Amino acid sequence: MSDRRQRARVQGSWAPSRPKPATRPAGGAEGFVRSAAAPSAHSSSWGDGGQAFEFHPPAKPLRDVPAEKVIEKAGEYEISHGPSGVSRLRLLPGFLAQTEADWLFSRLLAELPWAQKTNFKHGQAYEEPRLTCWYGELPYTYSNSTLQPNTQWPAVLADLKAMVEQVSGSCFNSLLCNLYRDGKDSIAWHSDSELSLGPHPAIASLSLGDTRCFSMRKQPRPEESGDYTYVEKLKIPLSHGTLLLMEGATQEDWQHQVAKEYHDRGPRVNLTFRTVYPEPEPEPEPGRNLARGPRS
Repeated sequence: MSDRRQRARVQGSWAPSRPKPATRPAGGAEGFVRSAAAPSAHSSSWGDGGQAFEFHPPAKPLRDVPAEKVIEKAGEYEISHGPSGVSRLRLLPGFLAQTEADWLFSRLLAELPWAQKTNFKHGQAYEEPRLTCWYGELPYTYSNSTLQPNTQWPAVLADLKAMVEQVSGSCFNSLLCNLYRDGKDSIAWHSDSELSLGPHPAIASLSLGDTRCFSMRKQPRPEESGDYTYVEKLKIPLSHGTLLLMEGATQEDWQHQVAKEYHDRGPRVNLTFRTVYPEPEPEPEPGRNLARGPRS
C-alpha cells in the first residue's frame, strides 16, 4: 500500500510520480539574466539545457524612501533652502478661538455663493471635487479656466483679511474659498505658481470645520525625470481655526494636496488669501505695425 500511495493515477493506469523541478537559487530570479554561455565558477545556473544565469547588480544604487514628516506644533519652519530659495511655513493652531471659529464656519457655510468650477486638463473638461467661490478685483486663472472678478466682499471676510494681514505681515487683495463637503472632496497635487501671483507668493490658508491632512512634497531634481519616489514629504493636520502661512520659495519648490479620505469627514471651509497681479499684455507679433491697425 505504501508503494501505491506514492504513485499518481494517470488516465486509469498507475504511473510513477513526476520528478520534482530543479531547485531555484535563493532569492528568486530577480537580478538574474539568461546567458547561453556555460556556467562559470562565479555564476548560479538553473533551468533547461544547461543555460547559465548570472547576477548583475542594479545600474543605480538602491536608495531609502524618506519617511514622511509630520508638523503639528505651532512655529516657523524652514522646510528647504533650494533650489529657488528658502521655503518657509508658519503654523498657527488656534488662530481663531473656538467660539469665534464655530460662528464663522456656520455663517460661511450657509451664506457664501458656493459653486462647482469646471476645469480643463489635456483638453478634457472635469468638475472640481469641491465647491469654490472667489473675491478679488482681478480675474484669476488656474487649470485652464478663469474666475471672474468679484469685488463684493462680505464684511466678515474683509475683517478677517485684515486680521490675517496683521499676523502675516503681507497684504492680500484676493481670496479663494474652498468647501470640502466630506472626505470624498479633495484637491490634487499642485503648486500655486501662476504668473499672476508673482515670484515667491505668500499664501495664507485658514481652516474651519473638520480636520483634514495637508500633504506636501518637494519638487524632484531635474535628473530625477519627474520621479517623486525619493523626495521629501510633509503632512500637516489642519484643524478648526488653524492658520497656515506658505512663504518664500514654497510654491516654486514644493507641491501640496488635500487627498480623499475613506472614512467619515464633516464639511471643511478653507480660505486662501493671496495677492493677484495684472497679467502682462501679450507681446506684439514681429513686424506688425500696431499704430496702423489691422490690415483690411
